[in-house]
Amino acid sequence: MAEMGSKGVTAGKIASNVQKKLTRAQEKVLQKLGKADETKDEQFEQCVQNFNKQLNEGTRLQKDLRTYLASVKAMHEASRKLNECLQEVYEPDWPGRDEANKITENNDLLWMDYHQKLVDQALLTMDTYLGQFPDIKSRIAKRGRKLVDYDSARHHYESLQTAKKKDEVKIAKAEEELIKAQKVFEEMNVDLQEELPSLWNSRVGFYVNTFQSIAGLEENFHKEMSKLNQNLHDVLVSLEKQHGSNTFTVKAQPSDNAPAKGNKSPSPPPDSSPAAAPEIRVNHDPEPASEATSGAALPKSPSQNSLPAVVVENFSAAVNGTVEGGNGTVHLDLPPGFMFKVQAQHDYTATDTDELQLKAGDVVLVIPFQNPEEQDEGWLMGVKESDWNQHKDLDKCRGVFPENFTERVQ
Repeated sequence: MAEMGSKGVTAGKIASNVQKKLTRAQEKVLQKLGKADETKDEQFEQCVQNFNKQLNEGTRLQKDLRTYLASVKAMHEASRKLNECLQEVYEPDWPGRDEANKITENNDLLWMDYHQKLVDQALLTMDTYLGQFPDIKSRIAKRGRKLVDYDSARHHYESLQTAKKKDEVKIAKAEEELIKAQKVFEEMNVDLQEELPSLWNSRVGFYVNTFQSIAGLEENFHKEMSKLNQNLHDVLVSLEKQHGSNTFTVKAQPSDNAPAKGNKSPSPPPDSSPAAAPEIRVNHDPEPASEATSGAALPKSPSQNSLPAVVVENFSAAVNGTVEGGNGTVHLDLPPGFMFKVQAQHDYTATDTDELQLKAGDVVLVIPFQNPEEQDEGWLMGVKESDWNQHKDLDKCRGVFPENFTERVQ
């Protein structure tokens, strides 16, 4: 009998819940159609908007903090591998081996301590902060359902009062249900009206504490890591002093990265060193062969300093379009206004139609810009020697290229 009674209670509760859902659904339809008014609370709606914003911000912060921790862990692993490599290559008879090993151990401990403190002082606090949102979110949703119940009970009571044939019994029952629905709604509403603004205001202190903790931990970590790095540097300097004759200079390799045209100073290709750009002197009027071969003053490129005298003299004449041959002056077939030659030291991929595509080893004949105002700093105008010999057409072959990808050869 007890079991049957229990089943009856359960069935009755299920039926009651189903009826509530139907009643709420009907009330919402009537409100959307404008056939029933809806109780509005703009202040509360603003609180809900703030709550959702705060929840989204906190969720993102939690996600980004976990990503940051994963990166710290990855850096720890990479640092550990690098230090293991140092321990393996550091030969037993080299001075400072014990100190280097101690430094790598402390390095590993420092990374572990940093990660753990981030978890304790930032991530766990973050989890606690976000832990209060699910319950409040559930209560906001429940408050919304109770508001619909209240509106429904209010409309039912009003309809019975305005009916042509009044049923006092039904009116009394409807009034009782209205009072009950209103009480349940107002209790939840009052609690949330107090909690939501308080939660919204708490975000400032939470963000401050969280980021202060992260910043402080990172600052201390880098200070301690800097000390370890300085100690390791000192150990390696001591090793270098005892094996100074076997030092090895690391030289960067060239890449295909091209400077952006239009920049005032294009980025130099790898393994190049800053140097003043060679002076460009345009000589549009060729001098007589006698003056060229007699040692006319011309700007010298760095490479000329190591060339034989006869090569330098021939270069001086070639700039003016002449070379002194055995039977007299021979005019070279060079582009109009030719200034000097350069050779590409690295590949350069053209990024525009007015640029030259270069491969390491290409020789370029440098010529002046038709409009000097169009020349950007660090860029030269020229034509590849192979293209010029084949086409003899500047309009078809000329283009700009970054000077720092080349080296002057003539």
